[in-house]
Amino acid sequence: MSLLQLDGVTVRFGGRAVVDAVDLEVAEHETVCVLGPSGSGKSTLLRAVAGLQRADAGRVLLAGRDQSGVPAHRRGVGLMFQDHQLFPQRDVGGNVAFGLRMRGTPRAEARRTVEELLDLVGLPGAQRRAVTALSGGEQQRVALARALAPEPKLLMLDEPLGQLDRSLRERLVVELRALFERLGTTVLAVTHDQGEAFALADRVVVMREGRIEQTGTPLEVWQRPASEFVARFLGFDNVVRATVRGEAAETPWGRIPVPPGSGEGRRRLLVRPAGVRVVPVADGLRCSVAARTFRGNHVALLLHPAEGPRLEAACALHDAPEPGATVGVTFRGEDVVVLPSAG
Repeated sequence: MSLLQLDGVTVRFGGRAVVDAVDLEVAEHETVCVLGPSGSGKSTLLRAVAGLQRADAGRVLLAGRDQSGVPAHRRGVGLMFQDHQLFPQRDVGGNVAFGLRMRGTPRAEARRTVEELLDLVGLPGAQRRAVTALSGGEQQRVALARALAPEPKLLMLDEPLGQLDRSLRERLVVELRALFERLGTTVLAVTHDQGEAFALADRVVVMREGRIEQTGTPLEVWQRPASEFVARFLGFDNVVRATVRGEAAETPWGRIPVPPGSGEGRRRLLVRPAGVRVVPVADGLRCSVAARTFRGNHVALLLHPAEGPRLEAACALHDAPEPGATVGVTFRGEDVVVLPSAG
């Protein structure tokens, strides 16, 4: 059953549709991440669901009920912003209990709830601490506990980890996923960070200029981008024009194998860096190594082919050639994606 349903939701600023006829469903207990570059409309979409931004057209339904005219504080949703927006004059316990107080929860019950939530987010016994004395990660946990306290039907996160350093983000996103699974929380989050979205979400929605470009599981979106825009947004730059016939494509890099059943004709072709294989010069497309970058578990190579645009490749550290070296390149068909159109 869909907890959240958007039917043709449109939001206009100055006559321009920043959210353009969006249809979307979020099932109960599902975590959906809306992903896109700045200006794609993802945060405006979240605000429209929360009731903080009026929709110019379409409907927002929560548990089947149209939310038109329902103010934000009566929608039963929780909202957590990038900057946390904690109350500096209140201690940790006072921040977490704020929504419970507004709802008239008895004081003893509110105290128990605050204690349980702080334990849950990894801040046991922190009720009396000043929020101004907390680290960024601790403030993020307090904001999450505050959003969860009123038991919202839907929890919405707006770039929740955007102000944290990368190592802390990577750790907290794993903790958040485990927490939401444990609680059975329904989550709608927006972010521009694909790593964060792919680690957190059951389903990813990619937006472009106010419209949904692709939706699917993280694995589906990563393995099969629906367009050149999605491919490049995910960081794949090996995209070229191609003519596909059968199980091969003619490209500026020569003839490349493609997966069986790929659409034929003039297309755009994506080759993931992992599918660019470095071989002896005599055995493949001749390339010079322009640069190499250590990426932890592999080395990224920037290659300048004798023919065609530059290539990005990924290889093991002990196999990585030095900058200035000349190598050959072949391509693995399983790492090739035939995109829907010639562009």
